[in-house]
Amino acid sequence: MTKAIQIGLIGAGRIGRVHTETVANCIPDANILAVADVLEKAAKKCAADFRIPSFYKDHRQILENSEIEAVLICSSTDTHAQFIEEAAEAGKHIFCEKPIDHDLQKIDHALEAVEKAGVKLQIGFNRRFDPSFKRVRDAVSAGEIGTPHLVRITSRDPEPPPLDYIKISGGIFLDMTIHDFDMARYLIGSEVDEVYATGGVMVDPAIGEAGDIDTAVIVLRYANGAIGVIDNSRKAIYGYDQRVEVFGSGGGIVVSNQTPDLAVLSDADGVHASKPLHFFIERYTESYVAELQEFIDSVREDKTPSVTGLDGRIPVVMGLAAWKSYRENRPVKLNEITSN
Repeated sequence: MTKAIQIGLIGAGRIGRVHTETVANCIPDANILAVADVLEKAAKKCAADFRIPSFYKDHRQILENSEIEAVLICSSTDTHAQFIEEAAEAGKHIFCEKPIDHDLQKIDHALEAVEKAGVKLQIGFNRRFDPSFKRVRDAVSAGEIGTPHLVRITSRDPEPPPLDYIKISGGIFLDMTIHDFDMARYLIGSEVDEVYATGGVMVDPAIGEAGDIDTAVIVLRYANGAIGVIDNSRKAIYGYDQRVEVFGSGGGIVVSNQTPDLAVLSDADGVHASKPLHFFIERYTESYVAELQEFIDSVREDKTPSVTGLDGRIPVVMGLAAWKSYRENRPVKLNEITSN
């Protein structure tokens, strides 16, 4: 029997609990030995709910545990870069939720620490592991749609996040669109050279007062000549709206919304179907399992994860370029965004 990889969880909030449940129920070759959270009550509850042996307020107690081989960093964004550096220095392999940070200099320091320590680092862009989106990527890579011309990504949440979160999240381009920026690169395997972003406050004036927008459209120009469009809203009243299309010289491929069932009722009042799945936990259940399984396999088999630290850095550059474009009302080249 293969020995389980021993893990420490840092951050026992919503996404930390999602990953804990995934490991507990779906990944037999991994085991969470300890959980830490600045809110010790949250760490204690997580440990009790998932039968984790130890819980701490201080994450350093996890890093000092010689039995723990890898850590899942699911804490607030402003701690990610610091915790990556500390985990690397402690010789732990690292899975970190996105984004690494909003500051490119901090990201670069963290990535340097990982490189120096020779540990694995995987960033939590789980949508790459969704079977439907992977099918699009595979179709494009295999030439099934010819040369890609257009990429369309729709990503709309059912409800805005709390205002307290918006105030520290970096705004829509860094907390929400960042997934779509990664998906834009992933789907056609080409880098984006330029972005143009526009948007407004159409859902809640308080979001604007907090310095953010809640509705946006971003146009992307790729290095390979393709054009991309991303549209975002923080509130779609019908549910979690997640759709993708890639159109090319030889055809196109589309991913529609997932619904709880595939039944369609037709009657005198019209044609009726179920609304999309409510939010990300339901929509991306399979992808959370697949991304963590890849991380565990990467540690066990000593291979580089498919979502690297560089893959974590580039969408942040795109997000910063989008904010610059929105504020200056012009297209912005990604090479305008530096870590200085």
